[in-house]
Amino acid sequence: MNYYNEIKTELIKNEAYKQVKDYSKNRHDLETYYNVGKLLIEAQGGEERAKYGNRLIKEYSKRLTNELGKGYSERSLKKMRQFYILIQKGPSMTADLSYSHYIELLVLSNIDEINYYIDLSIKNSLSYRELRKRIKSKEYERLPEETKQKLKNKEALEVTDLVPNPILVEINNKDLQIFNETVLKELIMENLDSFLKQMGEGFLFVGREYRLQDLGENRYIDMLLFNYIYNCFVVVEFKSEKVKQEDIGQIHVYMNYIDRKVKTPINDRSMGIIVSKENDKFVVKYCTDKRISFKEYLLINNEKKGIKS
Repeated sequence: MNYYNEIKTELIKNEAYKQVKDYSKNRHDLETYYNVGKLLIEAQGGEERAKYGNRLIKEYSKRLTNELGKGYSERSLKKMRQFYILIQKGPSMTADLSYSHYIELLVLSNIDEINYYIDLSIKNSLSYRELRKRIKSKEYERLPEETKQKLKNKEALEVTDLVPNPILVEINNKDLQIFNETVLKELIMENLDSFLKQMGEGFLFVGREYRLQDLGENRYIDMLLFNYIYNCFVVVEFKSEKVKQEDIGQIHVYMNYIDRKVKTPINDRSMGIIVSKENDKFVVKYCTDKRISFKEYLLINNEKKGIKS
């Protein structure tokens, strides 16, 4: 079998197809690069030998560039080979994602993690650049182990399951010190869009310092959110130090208030999230209200390096 001619034919057909049928070129790109990757593996004598033999890739790249023009560098052909190997592991090859999306996934080896980012990209219409950012933030790695098991087993998720831990909070000043809740809340409000994306899917901002007025007293929720996927309000409290036992009582009261005074009959019961510098394992373990979730925060500068608060 003349593998070079087969590969050349696949690439020529794809270029012609894109000129004529622009509306479905994404699907054809994926099929073409998958087939080219497969042919490259076969030409090199199988996947194991292909890992170490790049001389053939170099030869094919030179010939394709001379005959077809730019776009067929050694790097490009190696990525097509990797793409084929990636799909062979089991993730779906869907036209909802571009080839560029799949290129971002090549750095991953865990099939469950790969499937998570594929679903995330489709549900949230992420560009490949946005996907790259989510992968670099290690979003999947920061999910609770229980959530990973639920995703793997395709079990129903709760609103707080997809909130990573820790939650990354972006800052511009690496010397910033979080010495109280006010500083933390102001920082989050400055980057509210980033914070909401960190929280996971479906969160909408309702208000900060949300006033609860009853019996002549005014109390305030640090942040009130609504999740349109799970149809419930989410009470968020921020703590600049280690979470305390009394913090559970506080957020529980606030959740009850929202359920009685704010939510409508068509809404589900409220959820609560305590975002703190450090979780108390004892408090977390023996909190009996499963609607309350505990998350830590981690400050990151523009270079995405963790900074101690």
